Amino acid sequence: MPNGGQPTIVSIAERAGVSIASVSRVLNGQGARRDTTERVRRAAAELGYVPNAVARSLKGGRTRQLTFAMPDIGNPVYVAMVRAIQEVTKAAGYRLLLHSTDAVAEDELAVLRSLQDRTSDGLILVPIRITDAHIAALGEAAGPVVVIGSLPDGVPVDSVRADSVAGAALAVRHLHATGRRRIAFVNGPSDTVPGRNRELGYRRALAECGLPYEPALVAHTDFGVDAGARAVERLLPARPDAVFCANDQLALGASHALLARGLRIPDDLAVAGMDDSELAQVGWPPLTSVDLGSSERGRRAAELLLDRLEGPGSGPAAGPGAAHAAEPGAEPTRAPTGAAGDAPADRAGGGAPAGPRSPAPPRTSTAHPRLVVRASTAPATDPPTR
Repeated sequence: MPNGGQPTIVSIAERAGVSIASVSRVLNGQGARRDTTERVRRAAAELGYVPNAVARSLKGGRTRQLTFAMPDIGNPVYVAMVRAIQEVTKAAGYRLLLHSTDAVAEDELAVLRSLQDRTSDGLILVPIRITDAHIAALGEAAGPVVVIGSLPDGVPVDSVRADSVAGAALAVRHLHATGRRRIAFVNGPSDTVPGRNRELGYRRALAECGLPYEPALVAHTDFGVDAGARAVERLLPARPDAVFCANDQLALGASHALLARGLRIPDDLAVAGMDDSELAQVGWPPLTSVDLGSSERGRRAAELLLDRLEGPGSGPAAGPGAAHAAEPGAEPTRAPTGAAGDAPADRAGGGAPAGPRSPAPPRTSTAHPRLVVRASTAPATDPPTR
């Protein structure tokens, strides 16, 4: 190699003792004799050859790269999703690019528009707000997109959602069943999809339990540990006997603030969160939390995206007028677990599938909540000592 630079197909051909055309066929997965393939791969490894994904995309239309854009790369929920997504995409021969949007709408829209640059074959996006600009950008996306979150009807992309309305209601009913009657709520911003859905579940459960809704028992803040600590401090004058938090980060912050005041959990106040992330398990006391299937949602989103790229439903979803379709084999009370459609025998082989296909209508998969009870919500026995 001249000047010790990046090996080329010419230098690989010289090392392997084969033609340049043979090297090109092997490196592009187009097939060659077994002995030729072995010699080319050995020579490429010895020379430190690294395929140029961008160059490949310009020639063959694929980068073998996918993007996962999330609001907060430090949130354990999204870490769990990354692990699940990468397990699926890596097995299919794709690399995963990570992007933290900080829940900024313009950043999310920029990631959507970047699909036209062909640096990525598809996108999994987690927006916590859905604006008219999001809906327009999703409809005009230059490649397949799967949204993890709730979407309005008629948006032409696949989505994977959690039933957080039901999840919030589960937590409130559990607290009521343990003897709590003044159940406070620490929520995220009310203009976000999670914030609206979780408050709806909280209000519904209060009504079911015969408890009044009291604005003095509700605080809106950011989704974060420090925000949870500050919010629960504001709620204490209303004398709650339990605090339900819209995620585990808020619940952990609330727990820290209560313990710092000398209050006992769960004797003085019970605390419950949502997501059942690692934070719920390592906190003290361990936090009761609602499992919203973070790993399951990540895995399902990856499967839907790969199906758009390579399966029977390949291509962007049908246009805005199409109805959302139930997934094959889906049941109304259980989240689907199988891959959508039949996968090709060798997904890692690259290249678009042969023959025209009619894109499937947009599909929606739902992960259903599960309450995980831990020490932070043990039944009330004595009146609070405050």
